[in-house]
Amino acid sequence: MLAGDLDLPSPWSNAAGALGFLPPPRWPLPEPQGVFVTNPLSRKPRTPAAERCALPFPGGMLLHTGLPNPGFHAVLRKHAAQWARSPIPVWVHLIPSSPAEADEMVRELENIEGVSAIEIGVEAAEDGADALDILAAARGERPLVACLPLSAAHFAWVKQIPGLGVAGLTLAAPRGMLPGPNGKISGGRLYGPALFPQVLAALSALRDLKLPLIAGAGVYQRSQAQALLKQGAAAVQIDTALWRGWLGD
Repeated sequence: MLAGDLDLPSPWSNAAGALGFLPPPRWPLPEPQGVFVTNPLSRKPRTPAAERCALPFPGGMLLHTGLPNPGFHAVLRKHAAQWARSPIPVWVHLIPSSPAEADEMVRELENIEGVSAIEIGVEAAEDGADALDILAAARGERPLVACLPLSAAHFAWVKQIPGLGVAGLTLAAPRGMLPGPNGKISGGRLYGPALFPQVLAALSALRDLKLPLIAGAGVYQRSQAQALLKQGAAAVQIDTALWRGWLGD
């Protein structure tokens, strides 16, 4: 199906960070196959966080990794040819640190076959000037998807996103903080079924944007995915549920 300029062959997709940089040999989600979203990719290599952790809480977990990756050009050298041959459309998820980095990476991806869209991850600052500048710089020939944490859904600046030529918006895992076993407070991204009420509320709050909305957090049961689609989501992205064998009924 088409959602604006986005080609969505199915409402089922993985979230960035869930499946690596290449589509798996066996599609782990319901047929027909949807789009494959790569791990987050920065211009320069990023090493794992020094104090990475996975901390459980009732209904989910906090995960802090530092978003390690080999860097933009290393990933292109290793995987671009396989993206071009992939039967599954590939969305490359970028995490640029500046408008200049966004512009540079997007221009290079426009020459890569198999990349059907570019998803840009931006942070949930109450003043969205930096996020809006990055999204504006990333506009190009490929459809652009803005990926925002759930906690940004009610910020006033989000209403400016449609005017930037963005083709869709993903609601992704928000940040939070938890004490670890040693009592030290750690920050990271929150995952788990406890987020489902938040993503449903965020979807409702953003429907007036008139953009295809992709629900990318809190989906751990098929019934939850179906509820989001019924409420107007163009697609759902599954994150850590994929690490335990997809969804329950």
